[in-house]
Parts: sequence; structure tokens; C-alpha cells
Amino acid sequence: MPQIKAAVCHEFGKPLVVENVELRAPIGGEVEVTLAACAICHSDITYASGAWGGSLPAVYGHEAAGHVTAVGDGVHGVKVGDPVVVTLIRSCGTCAPCSSGKPTICDTSYDGDHGPLKTVDGGKLHQAMATGGFAEKVVVDHSQVVRIPENMDLAAASLLACGVITGVGAVVNAAQLRAGQDVVVIGAGGVGLNAIQGARIAGARRIVAIDMSEEKLEIAKDFGATDTVLGTQENPWRAAKEALGRGADAVFVTVGAAGAYNDAPRYIAKGGKVVMVGMPPSGAMSQYEPGNFAAAGQSLIGSKMGDAVIKRDIPWMIDLYGQGRLKLDELISEKYSLDQINEAIESTKTGTAKRNVIVF
Repeated sequence: MPQIKAAVCHEFGKPLVVENVELRAPIGGEVEVTLAACAICHSDITYASGAWGGSLPAVYGHEAAGHVTAVGDGVHGVKVGDPVVVTLIRSCGTCAPCSSGKPTICDTSYDGDHGPLKTVDGGKLHQAMATGGFAEKVVVDHSQVVRIPENMDLAAASLLACGVITGVGAVVNAAQLRAGQDVVVIGAGGVGLNAIQGARIAGARRIVAIDMSEEKLEIAKDFGATDTVLGTQENPWRAAKEALGRGADAVFVTVGAAGAYNDAPRYIAKGGKVVMVGMPPSGAMSQYEPGNFAAAGQSLIGSKMGDAVIKRDIPWMIDLYGQGRLKLDELISEKYSLDQINEAIESTKTGTAKRNVIVF
């Protein structure tokens, strides 16, 4: 079986190990993609820390782009040589969620322990999030890839696989934001910045960014925030409402912190909604007074991967990028080689990086 280099997690909370692994050829509806770039998402770090459990050893990474280098017999829509974005959204196309336009919550499970990856001695190697993108190549289902323009920078394209569709999609798909509405975005990291620019693109009247870092709040202005509030101040929701002149129509929680969810309802107006995007560690709890939601006609909405339909949403986002209306290049903080992946992860953990990208 062919061997490739991959960054393997052997123990939760420990540095990844770059080593040779085995990757079988694509079969059936699978596609092999030789990667040019894979961005580092906080979800990868959370999984590698053990906060969400999971199977080890594992190859993480799910925000990737590259060129198709082999296809299975059942593949249609892409061919060898095509540049593609590789996502973790693996959909069967026939279950109830897929049939109703919700492929991000496909009912058909995937067992990454029995995917295309093996250790060099033939042992189990978990393909995390159905992708395993911290590697030179991946073999994924054809439903997970979207063809992109030949001239598009692949490092920028990789961001469309998760952070961009999650943030922008939460606004346009989950919240269905209308022009003129008001928005609060809690967290100005990679996903939060995309929620901010999604709100700008959707025509929000005012967009208030909340973060614990003044540096990140300054960056949020570049992506479309009209106002910023430092989350460390007392009762930051009061400052947000003062900036808006009222409560927000939609509050997007883009950080995986239970405390942020506790406070989110304080920002919304009557009839407003909290859109739950960031994922706290397993077991973390938040607390609400349900009567307040009922009395004010408010709601909590979960949004997984921006409720994206990738073959619909990624092409129009690429078009916006080409017009200069969607920022991608500006999201990249640093580029690293695969051998530098632990350095890239540590930089991401500090919270100062927008997106660090592994380039091959």
C-alpha cells in the first residue's frame, strides 16, 4: 500500500508526530486528493486535546484544498487534475436530512477507524472527521469535494472548507439574516470574523463584535464590524445594546465556551435569536430561564458548519471572493510546513492567529 507523510496524534494533549502512514487507493465513490494546503481549525485542537473524546491514533485536519490525483469507479462531477476544496461534510444524499437540504447533519454515520488510513505496520489509524487532512494526501467521499477555479490560490481556498462556510453560513443559512437587521458576534476568531463579514454581505445595519482581545477587535473592524465591545468589561451586553440602540436581531456565539452561551441571551431583542456555532467541550453546561424566551418570542438555533450545502454555497463564496467582497487572503496569519505543525498549533492556541495554514 502506498505511503505518505501525516501528522499523527498518538496521545491526547501531546504533540503530533509526523511519520509515514499507509493510504489505500480510492474505491467506489471515493476521490484521492493530493493536498496543497490544510488550515488549522480549533476543532482539530479540541479533538487532539481529548475534550471531545475520539479514537486514537488519529490524523486530524479537515480544512483542505488540493488536486484530484485518482478517482474510484463510482465518481462523477470531478476528474483527475481538478483543483478542489476538501470538506468534512460527507453526505449520503438520500437520508431525511440530506433529502431536505441539510447535508451537514446527514444520518449516515462514518467509521473513521475503518477508513483508507493504516499505520505502516497495517494497524488501525483513525481518519478524523472523515478527512485526515494533516497529511500529504487524503481519500474522501466524492460528496466532500467541490471543484474550484484553476487560478485560485489553494491556501485561500482551503479556508472555504470550514471556517468560512461555518461563519458566513450561520448568518445567511441558519439565521436567514435580512438586510437592515442588527447583529452581535461573540468571538472575533476565525469563525467569528467570517460571521462578521457574512453579516456585512447580508446587509446588516450594525454589527457589534465582542472579544476579550483589543487586537482582535481591531481586526474585526476590517471585516465589517461597525462597533466593538471588550468582553472583559462589566456587563458588555449593555455596551452592545447602547451601540445598537436596542437588542440584536441575531447573536452569533462563535466560541466554544459555555460562559459565552450563558450571556448570549442578554444581547438579543424581542423576537431575536441566539445562533449556536462554537462547540464547548463535552459535558460543559449552560443555563437559561426558558420563560424569558417564551415571553419575548426568542429562540436558540444550532448551526453546524453553517448549514452549508457545499456545492451551492462554496461556488458563490468564490464568486464573492473574486469580486473582492469576501476576504480570504486576509484571514491567513501564517503558513507552515507539515514538519512545523506543532508550532502552528501552539500559535493557534494563543488566540492571536486568524488562521494558520499548513502548505505542502
